[in-house]
Amino acid sequence: MFNPQHLWKERFGTFAKETGSYLRYIFNGHLVIVVLFLLGTAAFYYQEWIETLQPDFPAAWIIALVLAAVLTYSPIQTFLTEADKIFLLPLETRLDDYFRKSITFSLSLQSYVLLLVLAVLMPLHVKIHGADFKSFFILLIAFILVKWINILIRWNVQYFIEKNVKLTDSIIRYFINVVLLYFIFSGAQLFFAAVPAVVLIILFFYYKKQTKDKGLKWEQLIEDEERRMNAFYRVANMFTDVPKLRDRTKRRKWLDWLVNIIPYKQDLAFSHLYLRTFARSGDYFGLLVRLTLIGGAALYFLSYGPGQILLALLFMYLTGFQLLPLWNHHQNKLWVGLYPIPENARKKSFTSLLLGIMIFQATIFAGTVFIKGELILGAIVLASGIAFSLFFVYFYSNSKLKS
Repeated sequence: MFNPQHLWKERFGTFAKETGSYLRYIFNGHLVIVVLFLLGTAAFYYQEWIETLQPDFPAAWIIALVLAAVLTYSPIQTFLTEADKIFLLPLETRLDDYFRKSITFSLSLQSYVLLLVLAVLMPLHVKIHGADFKSFFILLIAFILVKWINILIRWNVQYFIEKNVKLTDSIIRYFINVVLLYFIFSGAQLFFAAVPAVVLIILFFYYKKQTKDKGLKWEQLIEDEERRMNAFYRVANMFTDVPKLRDRTKRRKWLDWLVNIIPYKQDLAFSHLYLRTFARSGDYFGLLVRLTLIGGAALYFLSYGPGQILLALLFMYLTGFQLLPLWNHHQNKLWVGLYPIPENARKKSFTSLLLGIMIFQATIFAGTVFIKGELILGAIVLASGIAFSLFFVYFYSNSKLKS
C-alpha cells in the first residue's frame, strides 16, 4: 500500500543524513572562522554606517527592495529523483500530502533566511523610522505569511511549461512585494499595505484556477532539485570529496582570447585543461567574479588602512581556498592519466594558474584603493597581496594538492 507520508519521511531522512554528513566537514573547517571574522567586521562597520545616516535617508525603499527579493525567491524542495519520472508518475494524483509537506519544509527553511535578513535590516528601520525592536517578531510573522503565499503561487506556476510565465510571475510578484514592504516600513496606513497583500492572494487563486487541469512537470521539478543539491555539493566539495557532484559546463566564447594566450606545447597540456575548466566548468569563474566584486566594494567603502589590507587578504584567501578543488576536478577521468606528461608538470600548470588568478585579484583590490587616492596604501595592498599569493600557492596549498 502506497503511503505518501511514509515516502516523504524516507526522502527527508535521506536528505538530512546526507547533508548532515557533509555539514560536519564544512563547520569543522577553518574557513568558517574566516567567514565569521568577516561577518563580525561587516557588522561593526554596518553599525558605524547606520549611525551616520540622516532622517531623510530612503531606508524604506532599500529595505523593501532587499526583502522583496527574499520573499519573491521561493523554490520548493521536493526531494524528487530521476527514477520518480517512471515510478511516481502513475501515482501523481495521490501525492498531495507529499508535496504539502515539501511546501511546509521549504517555508520553514526560507523563513529562517527571512529571519536573518530582517535581523540585519531592522537596525536601519529603527534608526531612520524610530521603530521599536519589539515590532521585530510581529513583522517576522507577517512576512512569513507573505512568504507562504509566494511559495504557494510559485508552486502553481511550476505547472506551466512556458518559461516566460515563470519569469513574468517572478517580476510581478517582486514589484507587488516591494510595494507591500514599502507601505509597511514607511509607516503608511494599514489599508495601503492590505491592497498589495490582497493582490497576492488574488494572484494565487488565479494561478490555482489556471492549473486545475494541468499535470506536474516532472522533468523540471527533478532538474530544479538536482540543481539545488549540486549547489550544496559544490560547497561541500571545498572540504571533502563529493562523489555525487555533477559539473555543468557553460560555453564562454568571450574568454577564448585568454585560452589562446597559452602556446600549444606538450608540457602545457594541463595549462590548457585547467584554464578551460576554470573558465567553463562548474562555478569557478563566477566565484572569482563575485568575491572580487564584493571585496572591491568593501575596500572602496572601508576607510581604516590596516583593515583594508586585512580585508583584501581575507578575500584572496577565500578565493584561493575555494579554487583548490579545481586540482581534483578531473580525478575521475581516466583519459587524463594517459597524458605523456610528468606529474610535476601538472602541478606546475595548476599552481601557475592559481597564482595568476590571485595576483589578478590583488591588482584589482589595489586598483580600488588607488581610485580612492590612497596611493601608498594601494601599493601596500598590492605588495601584501602578491606576497600572500606566493605563500598560499607554494606553501599552504602543497598539502592540499593530492592526486
